[in-house]
Amino acid sequence: MEETISLQEILQTLKKRLGMIIIITFLATAAAGAVSFFVLTPIYQSSTQMLVSQQATGTSSALEAAGFDTDSEYIETYNVIMKSPYILEQVVEEIGSSQDASVINEKINITREGESQVITLTVEDPNPSRAVNIANTTAAVFEREIADLLRVDNVVVLAPAELDDSPAPVKPNPMLNMAIAFVVGLMAAVGLAFLLEFLDNTFRNEEDVEKELGLPVLGSIPLMEKNNSKGTVSQQASSSRSRQERGRERIGS
Repeated sequence: MEETISLQEILQTLKKRLGMIIIITFLATAAAGAVSFFVLTPIYQSSTQMLVSQQATGTSSALEAAGFDTDSEYIETYNVIMKSPYILEQVVEEIGSSQDASVINEKINITREGESQVITLTVEDPNPSRAVNIANTTAAVFEREIADLLRVDNVVVLAPAELDDSPAPVKPNPMLNMAIAFVVGLMAAVGLAFLLEFLDNTFRNEEDVEKELGLPVLGSIPLMEKNNSKGTVSQQASSSRSRQERGRERIGS
């Protein structure tokens, strides 16, 4: 026979382990908050936008001569050039950074705005001022060098990166991390509660004994407190006799 768990048994299990569930959930949330606020390094973001146009004098013919038939082809090529060591090494030299080009490359992300000819260059760095400096310097170096590389002059900086008066980090997000930790901690605590209940082999009542041994319970000794009245004792005795009679009937059958 398959065992089924009723809703009442589930609620009883949760109620029994409620303290453990609350403690584990609280500790997980508090740990996520502590790590987010005091351990993880805040990362700041700065971005600049550039227009890559074919309208400049000689640009269209020059791009066609280079083999670019569509906007996406030459814009994708520009993205690769912008993150190349040729550009980034000059950026490192101009900003006077001790970091090499490969480190700067990991901080830069270049995206195209939909199907337009606008490129957004985003830089993430623990120092907000340095993030702005890297973004603007990279855009300036690329705008200057692309004319020599492809013999075109079609890059215009639309919106240079600027440093806000009170920059806010883009990551970590403490509230999001704590919310995720709360959900994960709650799920883990509930799962642990049911696991402990499953592994608990304690006999709680006569039905558990009958299920385990396969034999009827003939009688049981009730737990009596000193303050119990005679009426309560007689009721418990009567209940015990009733269980004995049911046991005899089972044996007789």
